[in-house]
Amino acid sequence: MFDLPALEEAARLVHAVFPPTPQFAWPLLAARTGAEVWVKHENHTPTGAFKVRGGLVFMERLKRERPQVPGIISATRGNHGQSLAYAGARLGVAVTIVVPVGNSVEKNAAMRAQGARLVEHGADFDAAREEAMRLAAVEGLEFAPSFAPDLVRGVATYALELFRAAPPLDALYVPIGLGSGICGCIMARDLLGLPTEIIGVQSTGADSYARSVAAGRVVTTERAETRADGMATRVPDAGALAIIAKGAARIVTVTDDEIAAAIRAYWQDTHNLAEGAGAAPLAALMQERGRMAGKRVATILCGGNIDLDLFRDWVLAP
Repeated sequence: MFDLPALEEAARLVHAVFPPTPQFAWPLLAARTGAEVWVKHENHTPTGAFKVRGGLVFMERLKRERPQVPGIISATRGNHGQSLAYAGARLGVAVTIVVPVGNSVEKNAAMRAQGARLVEHGADFDAAREEAMRLAAVEGLEFAPSFAPDLVRGVATYALELFRAAPPLDALYVPIGLGSGICGCIMARDLLGLPTEIIGVQSTGADSYARSVAAGRVVTTERAETRADGMATRVPDAGALAIIAKGAARIVTVTDDEIAAAIRAYWQDTHNLAEGAGAAPLAALMQERGRMAGKRVATILCGGNIDLDLFRDWVLAP
């Protein structure tokens, strides 16, 4: 998909916009899990999530190769859309985003604030994606997928930062939505020649990739039932699945209750607020604490964009 010089070039492009995000070893998380825990803080990007890296790289190429592009359209539950809106505003490209009906109010507001036109359609991400593809044809817009080489190369820059800044890691837990994050981590690890195990994390109610890896083929699900909207995917991407099946050690599934406990743990132990997908890697580590005892492990806090009402109802509820 790309080589190390291309990944380093993407990092230079990203770092021209914002500096590398921090990675810290948190003592209270170590006490909680029995492992040395390094957290990669992708909640500290300009949009509060890792996706902005891919948006910047994707949009830079599009604007360079097609300077007269009339605009782009994509589907999202929030962070991918914010990344495209942020990059589009910087480069002067009009952005339309399709979201499911009932999507995060605060993520919708953030996309509009960054200049995106927002369209609400369908019950979930996959229905919104189908509508975005239809509108792309009707309105003559460039469809921006949620999984593409430039997106993976962009988000892989956080893994490059982590692997070069942290001590050698035994394992890295990464959430899986459509797959760009974990594929970027696998690519960066392999390009650097590291032995780190990469462990994917999904919700028990949205486990299409776990089922697909087990079956050796793409397996779709009828519903994606989780409050961790960044992982609410029913239809795996075949290209992402191939990379994950070959490069991930395993996929761990976690319940929404386990994710809520991890959000609380992040707040108590680091005073960082994580969204559901951002806390899922820690939830998986907490589930596997016996297996990881004494090891040096990293978790990706991929985003902190959780609605206040959802936080109150889900995380703080008795």
